[in-house]
Amino acid sequence: MAQAMKIAIVDDEQDMRQSISQWLALSGYDTETFARAEDALKVLGPEYPGIVISDIKMPGMDGMQFLKKLMGSDSTLPVIMITGHGDVPMAVEAMRVGAFDFLEKPFNPDRMSELAKRASHARRLTLDNRALRKELSDGTQLMKKLIGSSPVMERLKEDILDLSQADGHVLIEGETGTGKTLVAHALHAAGSRAGKKFVLVSCAALEEEALSKRLFGPVMPEDSQIPAMEEARGGTLVLEDVETLSEALQAKLLNAINEQGTPSETRIIAISNIQEAGKICEDVLRNDLFYRLAALRMTVPPLRQRGEDILTLFTRLTEQFAEEYGCDAPKVSAQEAAQLLQAPWPGNVRQLINIAERAVLQARRGSGTIASLLMSDHEEMQPVMTTEGKPLKEYVEAFERMLIDNTMRRHKGSIASVMDELCLPRRTLNEKMAKYGLQRSDYL
Repeated sequence: MAQAMKIAIVDDEQDMRQSISQWLALSGYDTETFARAEDALKVLGPEYPGIVISDIKMPGMDGMQFLKKLMGSDSTLPVIMITGHGDVPMAVEAMRVGAFDFLEKPFNPDRMSELAKRASHARRLTLDNRALRKELSDGTQLMKKLIGSSPVMERLKEDILDLSQADGHVLIEGETGTGKTLVAHALHAAGSRAGKKFVLVSCAALEEEALSKRLFGPVMPEDSQIPAMEEARGGTLVLEDVETLSEALQAKLLNAINEQGTPSETRIIAISNIQEAGKICEDVLRNDLFYRLAALRMTVPPLRQRGEDILTLFTRLTEQFAEEYGCDAPKVSAQEAAQLLQAPWPGNVRQLINIAERAVLQARRGSGTIASLLMSDHEEMQPVMTTEGKPLKEYVEAFERMLIDNTMRRHKGSIASVMDELCLPRRTLNEKMAKYGLQRSDYL
């Protein structure tokens, strides 16, 4: 059950404070009162879990000055202003500054309760959204799998957050192995449909007749599974390899979308995985279907664009496989780090996973190098390099960050142990951790 929202009541008249507090407490709110705006400001901030009700005319800092201070700290904090009879211009000015609404004395307590209810609902949505943003930026729960802090990954996480709050159908594009299905899961989990059905259908895995039945029916008495369009009602239907749909199935899907009316009933996330050079999803889907599915679009970046995220991912993967195989994770040299950053990664994250597992297996045997694994993945057995060079400074910094990150992780955040292993004085280690965005609390 959601915790009751708090209401800060600010009024210099004691009787007014107490009567408002008693009335709202009976409605289930957690109230706190302040005789002066200056005192209220000491406890009100961007994370305040509630709303504010304040008189306008008060000695010292008046209500308008108080409102401006609050809006400067958190423009989304709902503030209901209490005005005297006939102070309409003052109320209008308060709304312009950012007040949620106003009450004119003498006011109806029921009207106040209704305003408090609406303002509290708005505040809860704001705080929930902030918590979700924090979850995305911290990489917790499902988002842990979207590892990386490069600009393209930060943008992807922001896109997930923004699009998860919308109702429109989504088209996810990107190269094979980039994690498009994981992004679809994140879109569902981060939005209002999180507790509802998530149905995944691979359009390339079934013959046309079987796919038609899986998506649209009809359902026979002996069938144990209902059609996907019906199964996902109210939730999310994910269509992998949507570009493989035949003309007939495209027409059926378009009809089903049109019959549904709005995406608020069932949201479709279409995943395009076109392999043919020079072709895009728009080229193979009929226009009317494409524009329905692509109401919202996002592209998952290829691994080669993720910079030092490649080293972070590789380290995490080798740690996981080392634990699975009961051995130590291989250490990455500066030269190997540069090779990982320079590789073109045509298979993207999927290829990196394979390389990481093989690196652990060959390290367990005490033979082989990461360079040999990268070369064996290349048809012509030549050293794999990207066409885009990077300044030496970028390679050095990426390796340095990976080395500190790995050492901190291995020593579970023990600064003394990391200083000793890397032969770094405390100040230098602190400066480098700040430079690379590494926090000791993440390793405890």
